[in-house]
Amino acid sequence: MASSKKILILFAHPVIHKSKVNAPLARSVRNTPGVTFHDLYYHYPDMLIDVRKEQELLLSHDVILFQHPFYWYSIPAIIKEWFDLVLEYGFAYGTGGTALKGKAWVHVLTAGGSEAAYRPDGDNKYTIDELMRPIEQTATLCGMHFLQPIAIHNALKLSENLEPVKEKYKKLLLALKDFDKPWSEFDTEVICARK
Repeated sequence: MASSKKILILFAHPVIHKSKVNAPLARSVRNTPGVTFHDLYYHYPDMLIDVRKEQELLLSHDVILFQHPFYWYSIPAIIKEWFDLVLEYGFAYGTGGTALKGKAWVHVLTAGGSEAAYRPDGDNKYTIDELMRPIEQTATLCGMHFLQPIAIHNALKLSENLEPVKEKYKKLLLALKDFDKPWSEFDTEVICARK
């Protein structure tokens, strides 16, 4: 039997005191065995990221999971800053940059809009998968396996009934920890739909 995979959750919410979904979701998984929960805004309120510390965290985990709100069709600013500094040439990509090769990369994100709003005929014109293409390419450049994001829609209306969402998140973490096949066979939708 394969050993359990270690998961690093990189959590980013710039106004956590206003969070109605991300904060309770984070609390529900932060003490999960085999999971390291790392709040980027808490550790770096000044955005001065400790590159070596972050790289050490990446090296000691098999799955890198970003949990965040989907702001302006993208990621919060600190994650972009994290990409720019931590995913260095020679470490994450380029000549000799194979440190992250083979690791899994996944996002659990919240969106205020409905699922229907993220369709070609919806208000936002594009699916979340399409809007995440630059992030997917970042993972690909680093030799990582980009797994389909978990998008939690209607986040502003969900705060009263979060139990199904928390269960879906926990199910994802357990599946990631125990997955013993190539990452190309990991189907986020199927796993999260299982009872």
